[in-house]
Amino acid sequence: MINADFGHNGKPRICFVAHNAYGALAGKDTGHIGGIERQQSLMARWLAKRGYKVSMITWDEGQEDRIEIHGVRVFKMCRRDAGIKGLRFFWPGWYSLNETMERADADIYYQNCGGYETGQVVLWCRRHGRKSVYSVASEPDCDPKLPVLKPRRDRILYRYGLRHADRIVVQTHKQQKMLRDGFGIDATMIPMPCSGFSPPKHTRLNASCWKSLQVLWVGRISKEKRLEWLLDVAERCPEITFDVVGAANTYSNYALELIRRAASIPNVTMHGRILHAEMAVYYGRSKVLCCTSSYEGFPNTFLEAWSCGIPVVSTFDPDNVITKHNLGRIASSTDELVSAIQESINKPKRWQAASDSAREYFLKNHIPDSCMRQFAQVFQDISGSNYL
Repeated sequence: MINADFGHNGKPRICFVAHNAYGALAGKDTGHIGGIERQQSLMARWLAKRGYKVSMITWDEGQEDRIEIHGVRVFKMCRRDAGIKGLRFFWPGWYSLNETMERADADIYYQNCGGYETGQVVLWCRRHGRKSVYSVASEPDCDPKLPVLKPRRDRILYRYGLRHADRIVVQTHKQQKMLRDGFGIDATMIPMPCSGFSPPKHTRLNASCWKSLQVLWVGRISKEKRLEWLLDVAERCPEITFDVVGAANTYSNYALELIRRAASIPNVTMHGRILHAEMAVYYGRSKVLCCTSSYEGFPNTFLEAWSCGIPVVSTFDPDNVITKHNLGRIASSTDELVSAIQESINKPKRWQAASDSAREYFLKNHIPDSCMRQFAQVFQDISGSNYL
């Protein structure tokens, strides 16, 4: 059973099971930081600032155990690569997670991104009388075929977690419908929070500003992100500069070949992995954010771009918000990407209208206080507490 008195002030104690989020919380490059990790860090800090007792479970990245960062107590598991290959999933991996969840001693455990961890967290919570919240990160996690989960073990554990979590949160109405149709599961839709960046101070329609034509691509170098599409576009648009921010988590032949190819294209600059605090510079000098992914959830990069008033040209449109709210352009091929980017840049007044809409949409839907109050309501509902 959950402790009747919850934390020190009556609010439920919340633990984020976020294996890769130590770097995002600590502001360090640990080699694996994405939108999910930044959101988990933001959420944990928001709750801690408002009096919740918040903890986070991460891999051992060399930090001290139980270190406190921005009011969040970080409990470390084993190292990601600890143990013998083939056996490390169970020992020390799963054992370490169970032991660390016990040490964290929370009332509610929140886990984001579909995988075997979803089942592990939910199973522990059910055995120990604690509550669990699972948050969907991407559309394939709502597909009954689970196309990106290959090992049978991972599929079994994920399905168990999905069916037995106390509450499931999704980012879009489409994800909500996919879970209902494919699994018969009801989920709560909450827009993802994003702290964003301040819009650039210069006037975008100033003629001198438009002499610099820059497009930004941000992401992990992996097959579903399709960086090769951006390189195709760059070769056809030599008058435009393309900044690529991001790196591969694992340097496969696919990733290395793309890096080699990018180096041969004069108007493409590969910046590698950049600390999040430095991203404002790249957004500030860009006219368009380009997304070439085959699938996504609701990209944090979209929210950051819109917070700066930067339209998005994308092959993916979550809940059709880009089209509905004039936040950029949608494309389904490299030809359409070329056309959309050129039109966005060559028609400043149309760009300005999209820029204004983007900033307005971000402020209306994704600022942390608005989104996090909805998450706090979920935590209150499943814990039975009466505090927000």
